[in-house]
Amino acid sequence: MDIFLIIGIVVGLFAVSTGLLLKGATVAILLNGEAVIVILVGTAAAVMNSFPKKDFLNIPKLFGVAFREKGKEDPIEIIKQMIEMAHETRKNGLLSLEGKIQDMSNVFMKQGLEMVVDGTEPEYIKQVLSDEIEAMEERHRGGASIFTTAGGASPTLGVLGAVIGLIGALGNLNDTAKLGESISAAFVATIYGIFFGYVIWHPLSSRLKRKSHEEVSNKQIILEGILAIQEGKNPKTIERKLLSMLSPKDRKKFETASSSN
Repeated sequence: MDIFLIIGIVVGLFAVSTGLLLKGATVAILLNGEAVIVILVGTAAAVMNSFPKKDFLNIPKLFGVAFREKGKEDPIEIIKQMIEMAHETRKNGLLSLEGKIQDMSNVFMKQGLEMVVDGTEPEYIKQVLSDEIEAMEERHRGGASIFTTAGGASPTLGVLGAVIGLIGALGNLNDTAKLGESISAAFVATIYGIFFGYVIWHPLSSRLKRKSHEEVSNKQIILEGILAIQEGKNPKTIERKLLSMLSPKDRKKFETASSSN
């Protein structure tokens, strides 16, 4: 579980609750079933109308990806692994990788190295792996766009909920004692709409895009490493090439780890 994301949501809730209290309102006013129905059910309907059934049913999985922290691959470890295999092939040839490939958990790396060991042409390997990266990016883009759509619909539905609430309030003008309470309750839908749109849905979309970028970057490192190993390049040359694909912070981390070994 990504604790930082949970903290962000809690901080958002705290900000809204504190704002209400400072204005003399009570947090209990947020307990409005009608507003929740308009925002959540309405947002679900907007997403259903925007995406096919298979994408809509994939939403629980997308939540899992957004909130999950474990399973993230470290690009530094990937580079170390590629350099290790470069040394192995320089010493014992490409066929020496056959034993290592069987124990690999990284399917993408395993697929690429299997093609190398089988003697597949470099151009074909690059095409296959590049196509796979591109297909993955497209899947990730579609998943993030679901939350982007939800983030766009939610605030507008908040306004709709407020209008519905005002219609109900103005329809009972005879009861002046409850008129003020009804009007304030009508705007709760707007609070929900804006909160879910800009504190939940849009940030989840941004988080999925970031995770996708990191995964694509890791796969690009693997692709370049595999092609360099097949070409028989010097391990030090491969190291320089792959390190150039890291951020300065990760590059420094790699160099620190290497100097301490």
